[in-house]
Amino acid sequence: MRILSRSDVERAITMPQAIAAMREAFAQLASGDADVPMRTAVAIPAHDAVTLFMPAYLRATSSLGGKIVSVHPRNRAAGLPTIHALVVLIDDATGQPLAALEGRYLTALRTGAGAGLATDCLARPDAKVLACFGAGAQAETQVEAVCAVRPIERVWVLSRSEESTARFVERMRNRPGMLAELRVAESARQALSEADVVCTATSSRLPVFDGRDLRPGTHVNAIGAFTTENREVDDETVRRARIVVDSRLTCLAEAGDLVIPMNAGIIGGPESWTELGAIVLGHAQGRVSSEEITFFKSVGNAAQDLAAARIALAEAERLGLGVEVAL
Repeated sequence: MRILSRSDVERAITMPQAIAAMREAFAQLASGDADVPMRTAVAIPAHDAVTLFMPAYLRATSSLGGKIVSVHPRNRAAGLPTIHALVVLIDDATGQPLAALEGRYLTALRTGAGAGLATDCLARPDAKVLACFGAGAQAETQVEAVCAVRPIERVWVLSRSEESTARFVERMRNRPGMLAELRVAESARQALSEADVVCTATSSRLPVFDGRDLRPGTHVNAIGAFTTENREVDDETVRRARIVVDSRLTCLAEAGDLVIPMNAGIIGGPESWTELGAIVLGHAQGRVSSEEITFFKSVGNAAQDLAAARIALAEAERLGLGVEVAL
């Protein structure tokens, strides 16, 4: 069994490779070649935390395994990461464990790559300005992924903490291949004033911008909220937009960004939402006009993790990365 640390995973898979892996994952989801049970959440009330168990099997690529991810918001006070995760790959023919990969970075990478794929399918080809809400690890890969698929020249950044925003901007400026200019926005309205693409990657329980400020033709990726009680975008955003989701089933169960306005009668139900995999397979159309506002909601699923992990493992074996252990 090969054990891959965060640094091993970082060396083994690039963002373009991860975006290609997401195209594969969403195609299998849409074609029925992926078996992805609903994830199981185990609440830990004493620590205001939750641990999620996420299995999947992608038959077309023989990718079997799952992810365990823990979300502990109180870790911030102790200087620890909020999220810890582990991804395990299993040989579908024998049941033998093949690899264990550090999942925190892999989660951020595959989530960014999913938004990158959605941006490639839905954003205007000439999109040049990105507004990013949030300044954590998820925000980093959101920016990286959007810049990988569109000629982004400027990135507006806004988060609740000026200190974390400044650190984020410094990290991104020093990131290899980052050519876009990074600016700190003073308000959500300023961030949206020229944005062609918007990414929300926050832990906010309330909308982070006013949907009336979105310009016609904007594409929005929302990836932060993953419960039916939390939301990053308001009613006006989803009312104005064409809604695309990673999975109707999981978004109906977990996406407050959609469930809250749906229950209020502001938007239609999941039958009116387009799955990203259907666009990938050509069963549904991507952007239909330069004025259309598009909205991609992702709560994430294990198919994404396994698709990215499979590529990372193959490259790690080729490069001799990680440590092999006998169980």
